[in-house]
Amino acid sequence: MFLITGADGQLGQELRLLLKDNAVCVGHRDLDITDAAAVKNFMAAQKFNAVINCAAYTAVDQAETDAETARRVNVDGPRNLAACGLPLIHISTDYVFDGHGCRPYREDDAANPLQIYGKTKRDGELAILQTAETAVIIRTSWLYSGFGSNFVKTMRRLGSERETLNVVFDQTGTPTYAADLAAAIIAVLPQIVPGRREIYHYSNEGVCSWYDFAREIMRLSGFKCRVAPIESKDYPTPAARPSYSVLNKAKIKHDFGLNINHWQESLQQCLKKLS
Repeated sequence: MFLITGADGQLGQELRLLLKDNAVCVGHRDLDITDAAAVKNFMAAQKFNAVINCAAYTAVDQAETDAETARRVNVDGPRNLAACGLPLIHISTDYVFDGHGCRPYREDDAANPLQIYGKTKRDGELAILQTAETAVIIRTSWLYSGFGSNFVKTMRRLGSERETLNVVFDQTGTPTYAADLAAAIIAVLPQIVPGRREIYHYSNEGVCSWYDFAREIMRLSGFKCRVAPIESKDYPTPAARPSYSVLNKAKIKHDFGLNINHWQESLQQCLKKLS
């Protein structure tokens, strides 16, 4: 039996579909992971084989003015889960990098987050590495699915309402379909090596800008909305974004034998479900 925290989010709901009765799924109302005593008591009441932590404070811009909450959820929560002694799979982010690189980031590249969100996610990684007996940290990027709020669903809504959309073209990365990531996590679970703590990267294959991503969403959706490229300076946000955050997936493919879909293939699969 597995415990999924943050089970109401995009990834958590995809994991629910795959694990079915083999998982106990909790959201914030069921278990406050920032409360160490609550986590300890919850774990003591049930026997789990592993914990999959999908809980996170992901409001990137809001974190700039709500750093305390972001830190509790992204640092204290993972530390509390790691302290329970169970194998832990934890989801992190490409935002731990500053985006100043020009080749896909490896797991051992230096982290240098540009914003509070990225800093708290990096500190959460470090807390796990220092506390857990066994842990797999998976950094991912540009997550979307048929659940919750995300870029794909927002673009489809706006594309059906407007004739033109402006989208930044100078931020480059890789979209990740949450269903693919969930399947990868299921494949990793039985292969986790006891006593090891490792960081891995996972996204779909390929590279694109948000502008390219938006154009493909419109094309596959059959919308006539025109997507216009703009620079990040023309769409200012409270939190800085990395201009380049492509992730190198060689390590996770080698260690766990994963085959990863190209982002365009996975986007097509997601849009079929949404339609």
